[in-house]
Amino acid sequence: MLTAETLRTVRRIEMRTRKLVNDSFAGAYHAVFKGRGIAFDAVRLYIPGDDVRDIDWNVTARAGEPFIKRYIEERELTVMLVLDASASASFGTVNRQKRDLAAELGAVLAFTAISNNDRVGLLIFTDQIELFIPPRKGRNHVLRLIRDLLAAEPQHRGTDISLALRTVNRLLQRRAIVFLISDFLASSQEYARDLLVIGRHHDVIAVVLSDPREQVWPDSGLVALQDAETGITQWVDTASEDWRRQFAQQARRFQRMRDETLARAEVDRIDVPVDGNYVQALALFFQQRSQRIRR
Repeated sequence: MLTAETLRTVRRIEMRTRKLVNDSFAGAYHAVFKGRGIAFDAVRLYIPGDDVRDIDWNVTARAGEPFIKRYIEERELTVMLVLDASASASFGTVNRQKRDLAAELGAVLAFTAISNNDRVGLLIFTDQIELFIPPRKGRNHVLRLIRDLLAAEPQHRGTDISLALRTVNRLLQRRAIVFLISDFLASSQEYARDLLVIGRHHDVIAVVLSDPREQVWPDSGLVALQDAETGITQWVDTASEDWRRQFAQQARRFQRMRDETLARAEVDRIDVPVDGNYVQALALFFQQRSQRIRR
């Protein structure tokens, strides 16, 4: 059931993201995500300077004057939002939880896609597939996606990125743009192979969500820390400098393994901390990708 608060949030996100898309992202998105090729559109009169290789000789012969073929980019794309809704996504120590950030990011990407007349789909996963909505076009469809992003109540708590990747690869027959939105708090060895496989068929972008407490921990005395996915609670003395150093070292090792896995799969990435600015992160992604294409 959708609450009045959820509906108000949907409307607020729509208004905010629609302006953001119109002002910042629509053109950049169109530039970096190309269509499937060039399709014939129509013929028109030849103008001096046109490429003679485009002359339509059949029409020219019938009309008695030169005509050329006009082509357009076959633009329609499929965008798939693959969202991690495991229990760790409910963690957040700065203003908002990662799941709220993921929902708003998904909304921006969805509105950007439909502004370019592309199709958008949604897959929400934990250690099971929680929800799948096939890609479609249109504002009403995107509003439904956003409602489902906000109102989703996962039935499971774990994380299985590999399952999500295999499912997308099986369900999408044509090449798609896949935004994998996750905190990637899972062993990279578990999903490395499937990330390589899906990268051969689809354009995969990893949107890496994070919270500052996942990298460093302040001196907060004796604290009970609970694993969101297993429910296991452990008391730790955060006043211990040795414990804080080991925690930071372990976090860096985990991140290094994740980063190496993404790099080997040649997956583009967007880093979005909960205390950061996702608008700047998306803008930087579009800028860097556009520069790479121009090379």
